Amino acid sequence: MELRRVNPQPPPADAESALVTPQGLREQYESGATVTELVAASGLSYGTVLNRLREADTAMRTSWQTRRLRDGQARRNLAAHLRRLYEQQGATLAELATTASVTRRAARRLLIEAGGAPRTSQQTQRIRSAARAAERQKLALSLRARYEAGATVPDLAEECSYSVGTVYRLLHQAGTRMRPKHNHGPARTPRKRS
Repeated sequence: MELRRVNPQPPPADAESALVTPQGLREQYESGATVTELVAASGLSYGTVLNRLREADTAMRTSWQTRRLRDGQARRNLAAHLRRLYEQQGATLAELATTASVTRRAARRLLIEAGGAPRTSQQTQRIRSAARAAERQKLALSLRARYEAGATVPDLAEECSYSVGTVYRLLHQAGTRMRPKHNHGPARTPRKRS
């Protein structure tokens, strides 16, 4: 009787499946899974999961941040807060991510969960430009009120740490009626016409 060698079956391709690739692990992690949960689901060792997350440039969370991300009411509150920052103050997704201590992708997901709609970078620039223009107009009106109360342009420039030229531009922007310039030099004799 001849014994035939049977080739062992190759190990399952879990290591190559989409769920255990560095990018797949990162997506699960950013959705709120913990490293321990990824270890249990993938069958990989703790160190391998960590290495693959690092390989995918994953921003790691603290346990407190994970609880905050996963807790239902806290997550809804955070999402609503991020939406307010995004829509009312023109914050970027990167700024939301910093505020929430999450990745940019997780911040985008929270924004969408709160009913927000991500915008293009051009839309963000327009919002920020409008906010700066409104702030500048507010400053111009404040300078106008102080100028009309008797302050001089050089005094206003010094108080605001702006140049005299900038203060003049802001005063003109606010529609300020300028006082006549004073001649501080010696009196000039008028020219005689012949």
